[in-house]
Amino acid sequence: MTEKEVRRDSWYAWVLAARPKTLAAALSPVAVGCSLAVWGGGFRLLPAFLCMLFALLMQIASNFINDLSDFLHGNDRGDRLGPRRACAEGWISPAAMKRGIAVVIGLALLAGLPLAWYGGWPMIAVALVCILCAYLYSDGPYPLAAHGWGDVLVLVFFGLVPVGFTCSVQMGFWPPQATLAGLAVGMCIDLLLIINNFRDRDQDRASGKKTIIVRFGAEFGLRLYLAAGGLACAFALCLLPHGLFWAGILPLVFLVPHYRVWTLIASIGAGRGLNRCLGLTARNILIFGVLFSAGILLDAFLC
Repeated sequence: MTEKEVRRDSWYAWVLAARPKTLAAALSPVAVGCSLAVWGGGFRLLPAFLCMLFALLMQIASNFINDLSDFLHGNDRGDRLGPRRACAEGWISPAAMKRGIAVVIGLALLAGLPLAWYGGWPMIAVALVCILCAYLYSDGPYPLAAHGWGDVLVLVFFGLVPVGFTCSVQMGFWPPQATLAGLAVGMCIDLLLIINNFRDRDQDRASGKKTIIVRFGAEFGLRLYLAAGGLACAFALCLLPHGLFWAGILPLVFLVPHYRVWTLIASIGAGRGLNRCLGLTARNILIFGVLFSAGILLDAFLC
């Protein structure tokens, strides 16, 4: 079935609304956090699974909220360059999307609340803050992403929080290696936001959004994309003095496909052709996550 044949409120419509290509951004940091727990000798299967389930459901909820918010605020106009959105295309009604958001957040809470057994009651506060920020990212009186705070939120909630808490809920404490790993993963996942904002810079400017690329321009966006991938590897290299040799070295392989995608972005420059770069960026994030996790596990079993 193609997107043109999507039936209203069908399962396929909900799958498209969940944005499957973005789900690696939810799973990669949890995988890295679990690998650190293995390295530290504290891996526990059930809390690891619950962390992964919570992260996955929160990513889907965030995508649903963004879909609905952009539709209600008129941001999904006819000049949209990115992938088609469920509410704007009429695949899912706004009322149904609101119910879907409630259901997915409810399921996320069911997955997250048992983590209090392992990490204490502060885990409930963490879950609630994640839900609040998923809403404030796209909506509310001051949508954070529309005011240039998206990159910071990605670094925190797709890097530090999932890596650090996934590791600490299993090991019983937050090791310093988790902070460096969280920064590495967060910088890599920020590439998705950067390529989205680079592609949509003219439409965002017309809509009154003040993303960092709208503020500083396309040339800055290109440099930021290249630098973010380099910083991800730099933070991974910072793990070398902490006894994680392969975790620092293996992610360097990521720089090869990262540079190739950057050159493609620079050659395309603008327009819907950048959607291809979005998919390639998602692939590269998965590559980084696999290399990083594999490196940590090699350090766990070989060193």
